[in-house]
Amino acid sequence: MLPLEGITVVSIEQAVAAPFASRQLADLGARVIKVERPEVGDFARNYDDTVQGMSSFFTWLNRSKESAALDLKDDESREFLTSMLSKADVFLHNLAPGAIDRLGFQSDELREKFPQLITCSISGYGESGSYMNKKAYDLLIQCEAGAVSVTGTKETPSKTGISIADISAGMYAFSGVLSAIIARGQTGKGTHLEISMLETLGEWMGYPMYYEGIGGKKLNRTGASHASIFPYGPFPTEDRTIFIGIQNNREWQVFCEQILEDDTLYSDSRFLDNAQRVENQEILRSIIEQKLQTVPAAEVIEKLDRAKIANANLNDMKAFKDHPQLKDRNRWTQVDSPVGLVDALLPPINSKDFDVVMKPIPKVGEHTGKLREEFTITK
Repeated sequence: MLPLEGITVVSIEQAVAAPFASRQLADLGARVIKVERPEVGDFARNYDDTVQGMSSFFTWLNRSKESAALDLKDDESREFLTSMLSKADVFLHNLAPGAIDRLGFQSDELREKFPQLITCSISGYGESGSYMNKKAYDLLIQCEAGAVSVTGTKETPSKTGISIADISAGMYAFSGVLSAIIARGQTGKGTHLEISMLETLGEWMGYPMYYEGIGGKKLNRTGASHASIFPYGPFPTEDRTIFIGIQNNREWQVFCEQILEDDTLYSDSRFLDNAQRVENQEILRSIIEQKLQTVPAAEVIEKLDRAKIANANLNDMKAFKDHPQLKDRNRWTQVDSPVGLVDALLPPINSKDFDVVMKPIPKVGEHTGKLREEFTITK
């Protein structure tokens, strides 16, 4: 069983946010028709050529879709798009501010024609306000939402290594569309969803916003360590760096007794609770490092696991690709593509009661002809 079987999504999409939302809908069985520019297609196709000549971004975001190459400045192409929307359940888009309206596909007018239609726009700053027409990309939203200010080292504010503003927008578009489908089952009518990257990433910035923006206490950049919990971060062992996380006083006591082998540290007035451990973290870091630097990482991890203290290896992407837990759970499969089979992780939503879809990644305009035959209006 496929949860979204019978749902048709038409998506004028590019880059990350909308393609991520629509791919997740496709994973659950929705039919996704991706509208792209003729010849060049979604510009994310050309971000890099690392996956057997294909872009890593495009490979990640565009399996299980049909590609329709349309020049939407052309009257006939717009008529064809309108025909597809007349039979669609969801219309998703993330073009530049104002572009979809200039093409003649305003949400209110579409839903007046097609009451069943759920429309969803993804933009940088939303459809109103003084920033509504400001162009936005992921890094710029990370800056505006304060993410860069709390990421990196004391000397260097940094972006995250992945496109969190785009990804957050795609996730809320995905969940918003699912909610709208459920609501339509009760009302019989579609709705319009407005997704702002600033607001979706802002939701994810809740902890630093309350800590610093409302609480007024400066949240310092601390590299790979946690800014307000200690010990929680990287620690060198004899042969490599590992990560350790202590979340409460019970874990701290176990860590002192079984890992540091010094139960006096637990009652030390400098380290009695997390606030004091953070305040005195340089002293405590030196004590921990002095102990761990003489012990191989594998031995430290074995002790931490026995003590049920959270820990992790510092993996690169090759190590993640080969992660034993992914292998144990059979999480890797393959999908077809214009360059042949490529590895792909299964979607992270797991259920014994429904299946997921892992169909090919399309060429630009691969399905245009078939779609025209299906949706062209006979005059």
